[in-house]
This record gives sequence, structure tokens and C-alpha cells, in this order.
Amino acid sequence: MSQSFTITVLPGDGIGPEVIEQAVNVMKVVEELEGVSFSFEYARLGGCAIDEDGTPLPQDTLEKARRSDAVLLGAVGGPKWDNNPAHLRPETGLLGIRKELGLYANLRPAFMLDCMVGVSALREEVVQGVDLMVIRELTGGLYFGEKKRYETENGEVASDELIYHEYEIERIVRRAFEVARLRSKKLTSVDKANVLESSRLWRKVVDRIAPEYPDVELRHQLVDSCAMELIRWPKQFDTVVTENMFGDILSDEASMLTGSIGMLPSASLADGNFGLYEPVHGSAPDIAGKGIANPTATILSAAMMLRYSFGLEKAANAIEQAVHNVLNSGVRTGDIASNKEEAVGTKEMADKIIAAMREAYVQA
Repeated sequence: MSQSFTITVLPGDGIGPEVIEQAVNVMKVVEELEGVSFSFEYARLGGCAIDEDGTPLPQDTLEKARRSDAVLLGAVGGPKWDNNPAHLRPETGLLGIRKELGLYANLRPAFMLDCMVGVSALREEVVQGVDLMVIRELTGGLYFGEKKRYETENGEVASDELIYHEYEIERIVRRAFEVARLRSKKLTSVDKANVLESSRLWRKVVDRIAPEYPDVELRHQLVDSCAMELIRWPKQFDTVVTENMFGDILSDEASMLTGSIGMLPSASLADGNFGLYEPVHGSAPDIAGKGIANPTATILSAAMMLRYSFGLEKAANAIEQAVHNVLNSGVRTGDIASNKEEAVGTKEMADKIIAAMREAYVQA
């Protein structure tokens, strides 16, 4: 009997529906190649849910996600909702689904293919060979702490509470050591322990767990130093683990080493095999509906789903190899093309990846 998986699909806002459509097309080819079955359950999250349901995270969406084996997300947000109160902002829905589904571990790879070195804003010798993984704690810290705003005689005051429990740090750090073990056995833990009490607890927990992984080389680095070193010499990093806000900033910085945020996937994982998969890029409302968005990051996010949630390693490898082969052949979307007149659109890029995936799967 063939395997069957249910995927909750959240197209979201802006270019989300366009790139999601192509990733689903890729998954349908995987059905054919692997002999598995995917059931796609569509739901709303973010701005589109605010418009249709009056909330960024409808209960129906949450229930579908809980019943599924994995979630595939396009993008959320846009200027249309920028002036909404906090509970009616698209990002609130994203934070909410992460918390409700226990998605505490965010994996964001950043890699540089030889054929893409000219796209980066940094010199070739700096970025060539970059291959790193940022692991971000996703359900604690400032983003989920108590928020206050109030008036005083000296004007308005705002505060955000940064809280981490020891167990929250321990579980993300263990996940990071396990990932580092599968890569180059080098782990950098990033904090601000010279200033923040939460970071001092973070470092204490990391040091307590490290002896359990004697084969992994550990170093601590302050976040400001890490941000600088990512630009100066990124190849010194392999696996990086850090708290929520630092990880948000550093992973976006790392993604731009590769030249385009439209190239990179991410996985947000709970305990076990469940995960939510999404491109690192945003909703890009300025190009929505034009058919020119780069679908690569969303397609690679689908590959991460195949690997981490479904255990379909061969299919995941075939997608990743197909992306490499298509890029090596010179095919480019507008965000990574040196000659914009030769750039292909969203569907054409996906079609070429699908054709290359078929070849890569047979050869694997």
C-alpha cells in the first residue's frame, strides 16, 4: 500500500498563491515518481484571512493544520494591513500558528552555488562556497513576551518582555547539535551574554548540553560580532543556533549573501515529524500577479518537507539537484538575472525545474 500524506496549503498574500501553485505542481510530480499520495487541504492565513474571516488565524485553518502531516505556506503581509491594530495584522497569524502547532525550531539554510556568485553584492572570494544553516528558536523571546504601551508625564512608553524558559533553550540547542552532527560538526551559539540575563541563561544551558556531543565543535559568539563576521567571512560558519529575534535578523542577513532572498527555503519544526515549510522571502506585493516571482525558495521548501516530515530523501535530493542544474544552465528569474530581458517567469522556471527533477530522480 502506498504512503499517503495530508498537506495543509496556505497560499497567503501577495506572490504567495503564485509560488505555492508551482510548489504544488512539483509535489504532484513527486506523487508520480515516488508512488505516494498527497491530499492538499487549502486554508487562509494572514491578510487574506483578515479580509475574509476577520482574523489572521481562523479556527478552521488551525484545525486543518492540526489534522495534517505538514503545512506549506506561501507568504503573509503587505502594506494594506500595516496600520491595523496588532491583533489584526497578518504577522500575528503567523506567530499564532507557530505557537499553536509547537513549531519551535526554524531551520534556514543559506548556500552559494558557483554559478550564482556574481549575483551577490559581496566579492566572489567572500561568498564562494558558503553553505550554512541558521537554527532559530521560534516560539519564545521578545516576540511572545508581554507587550505594554502607556502614557506618562514624559510621553508614551512601550515595552516588550523577553522571556526564555530553560526547557525552551534546551530543546532548540539539542536540535542544533543534532543538525550540526549531520553537517560539518561545527556549531556556533549566538547570544548577547555580556548584556542580557536571558542570554546568560542561554549560554549556561548550551554549556551544560555540549558535553553530550563531544564530536561537535562548539563556540559562543555575541550577536553583534556574528552579524559583522557574516559579512566579513561567512565561510567560517556552518551551523548557527540562536534565539528568536537574533535568528530573525541573522537568517535574513545570511540569505542575502546568496544574492536573492527569493532563493532560500525554511522549515519550522515541532517535535516528531511535523513541520511548516515556507520560503524566507515576503509577500512582495509590488510584483504580485505579474507572473515574475521566483518560485525556487518555495519549491526548495517543499523539498525540505519531503525530507523532514515524510522521509522521502530521494525525492528531496532530486528537487535540490534539479534547482542546481537549472541554475547552472543559466536560467534565471528577474531577481537573479543580470540581463532582465532574458529572465523567465514563475511558471517557466518551475516547469524547467520539474523537467530537470525527472532526470535527476532517474539518475539518483
